[in-house]
Amino acid sequence: MNPKKQLLLIEDERNICNFIMTTLKSNGYKVISALNAETGLSLAASQCPDLILLDLGLPDMDGIEVIRKIRSWGNLPIIVISARTQEREKVEALDAGADDYITKPFGTSEMMARVRTALRRSTSGSGQRSSDQNRYIAGNLVIDYEKHIITIDGEIIHFTQIEYKILTYLSRNAGRVITYDSLISHVWGPFADSNNRILRVNMANIRRKLENNPADPQYIFTEIGIGYRMIDNENQ
Repeated sequence: MNPKKQLLLIEDERNICNFIMTTLKSNGYKVISALNAETGLSLAASQCPDLILLDLGLPDMDGIEVIRKIRSWGNLPIIVISARTQEREKVEALDAGADDYITKPFGTSEMMARVRTALRRSTSGSGQRSSDQNRYIAGNLVIDYEKHIITIDGEIIHFTQIEYKILTYLSRNAGRVITYDSLISHVWGPFADSNNRILRVNMANIRRKLENNPADPQYIFTEIGIGYRMIDNENQ
């Protein structure tokens, strides 16, 4: 990892902060930390880290407000690490602009995988390797955005216009949790009914065409009560 990516950890519990910092450093990252929102926001603005890991339960400001403040001036990847398990709170954090959400307690392997995914998305979004942005590849699945063709094992799979729009939106945000409301708004428009029944019907049809076993998906995962996440793009 050269040069080293710099990560900002905003976490008020010292033991957890030290543990996460040790894990990140042992995986080759530079890490700066803050024990409260005020210091964290200052470091985010002055240091422009490659990624922010954020606890929501900070002593001086709710983490949701921290996300909104950062999003008012920048697009730094933000991964929430929180003990809050309510679906409403996860959705609120994602809608506020967080890229991902990990619930405490969590495994270090999961955390590192989420960090790598968020950093890859950030790098590809900066315009690097523009040819890769024309295709999504995951295993045997290829989505060619220019040709509007989706293949599995080289065989063209036919999707309706709505199904294709859902797939392209999820794949262009691969590795990121996309909330139901965000997906509905993108596909059907900002004034669409927020009832996600029509989305579930379309997703069931997509999975029948895409997955060998829709009950055990390889490509699109359900974050229950929140939305969907598509497996990371191997081109990134």
